[in-house]
Amino acid sequence: MEPLETLPMDRRTSLGYVINHLARLMEQALRDRIAEYGVVPGQFAQLLALYEKDGVSQNELCEKVRIDQSTMAHTLKRMERDGLIERTADPADGRRALIHLTDRAQELRAALVAAALEVNEIATAGFPDASEEDFLRMARQAIGNLEADRAT
Repeated sequence: MEPLETLPMDRRTSLGYVINHLARLMEQALRDRIAEYGVVPGQFAQLLALYEKDGVSQNELCEKVRIDQSTMAHTLKRMERDGLIERTADPADGRRALIHLTDRAQELRAALVAAALEVNEIATAGFPDASEEDFLRMARQAIGNLEADRAT
């Protein structure tokens, strides 16, 4: 095998580089659309998860959105400060809190989802009909592959 430093690596053909570049561009497009609501992209995954199921523990939310505890704690603190979530004592276990969306966060739901859908439409403009589904399927497969690799 060739020494690593002589192997060709073109960022335009690197899956990691291309996906990372796409993610950064999509994050900026989303940021531009949701800033007026006082929400940042780093809060978006948590909001979507809480829109699916409100009243979960921090640990459950970490598992749903695949974010480590320290990052989640910081994000939730900011979301609480921004009036997007509130914490209540878990009646089943008083040592932990449950995270709930505020009325403000619920009122923002339609606008935030519309912004995300708009970004997705822009990103997939010109895709043939089945290509968007194929792209998502392959991306989910790649995520699954990497998650399985991490577990080993």
